[in-house]
Amino acid sequence: MSELKGKIDFTLFISVCNANPNGDPLNGNRPRIDLDGFGEISDVCIKRKIRNRFQDLGQKIFVQSDDRSDDGYSSLKERAEGCARLKEEIGKKKKANREACAEIACAEWLDVRSFGQVFAFKGDEVSFGVRGPVSIHQAVSLSPVDIISMQITKSVNSEAGKESKASDTMGTKHRVGYAVYKVMGSVNVQMAEKTGFSQEDAEILKEALMTLFENDASSARPDGSMEVCKMYWWQHKEKTPPVSSGRIQRGFRLNPTVSRPKTFEEYGITWELEGCEMPEVLEFV
Repeated sequence: MSELKGKIDFTLFISVCNANPNGDPLNGNRPRIDLDGFGEISDVCIKRKIRNRFQDLGQKIFVQSDDRSDDGYSSLKERAEGCARLKEEIGKKKKANREACAEIACAEWLDVRSFGQVFAFKGDEVSFGVRGPVSIHQAVSLSPVDIISMQITKSVNSEAGKESKASDTMGTKHRVGYAVYKVMGSVNVQMAEKTGFSQEDAEILKEALMTLFENDASSARPDGSMEVCKMYWWQHKEKTPPVSSGRIQRGFRLNPTVSRPKTFEEYGITWELEGCEMPEVLEFV
């Protein structure tokens, strides 16, 4: 495993067409929006999708969804105890070396050395945390979104013995008609050196981002309703580049060709910033 060559910045533009990209459980599962009507996707949601893609790419993941568990463990504590080296070190109790615990966890699971993780479980005397080098911003749409709601009814009986179908049970589904969201992130070299996040890991992250919505279909997000349209990837040569991540992200400009864009091309996205190396640009539309 080779050391990370330099800091990485990346930006994804993802399209949503008649799908709910990230429902708000406190608001009837409606797509998340801010006070100005711009759509949002939480960073936690994006990290979940990245972890799923890590799994699909054959990597060991600590924070797994129950429906995607691939190692037989049903909780994070069980998974942590399933690592013999980590269990042995934690078993030393007060004599346990927290730095050694963190090093073992980072070597074992890609998402731990990428995003970090807190290891604190009931009954264990040893707790420790890992701070990861990969940071992800919450995604925000390029323009205010229109939320479409649809009433639905239940058409089958949940229990046997009923004379008629219980079609009076009502429900509501929400979706975004069309929107493009901007996802931003970076990889910090100093943190990567501490967790062991390597250049090879960065390439796996890049592959996961490019294929973010593979195997992610659901009733709220039908297959093909969400896709990565364009990705910008900056692989800097320095640990601390002369141009900050903030300036890089502010280098994007929107030049929409219509008042209400309905395709990715109609947003007219460009990027330019003096004094910064050009990114690798990957287009998927």
